[in-house]
Amino acid sequence: MTSLSPAPAPVETADPLRIWFRFIRLNRRATNAVAAELKELGLSIPQFDLLSTLTEREGMSQQELAERLYVTKGNVSGLLDRMVEAGLVERRSIPGDRRSNALYLTAKGRDLANRGIAAQRAYVMRTLGTLPSQDLADLERIVLAWRDKARAEEAASGPKPR
Repeated sequence: MTSLSPAPAPVETADPLRIWFRFIRLNRRATNAVAAELKELGLSIPQFDLLSTLTEREGMSQQELAERLYVTKGNVSGLLDRMVEAGLVERRSIPGDRRSNALYLTAKGRDLANRGIAAQRAYVMRTLGTLPSQDLADLERIVLAWRDKARAEEAASGPKPR
């Protein structure tokens, strides 16, 4: 008589909604931690987003900046006014376009952006950076696949009014 071994336990199916909530909570936790570090530099998250975006490409218009930040031009307008007033960003006229200005970091703005980027990098290295390299590779693959699905969903549903 042969003995039958018990059937393996069924593999629990991952619940996308539970993963979503974990992802959102992790995002909030990380955002709060980085926000606390940026606050020590005198920056809010929106201010840092604006400065760090300009470190990637200066000379963009306010409309381009708003698109890169996923906000409306009106939303970025007041923030940008305050950043100009604080001497962190400057508006320069675009020859041949009297309605738009090109945006540039001042030396003070670039220094503050670089300090904020360093604080963000340090947090990432203390947390995400401590995961094994294979886990990081897997996570990157998954996040990129999810991003592609989100982009396809966005394209299929058409442009949303701002």
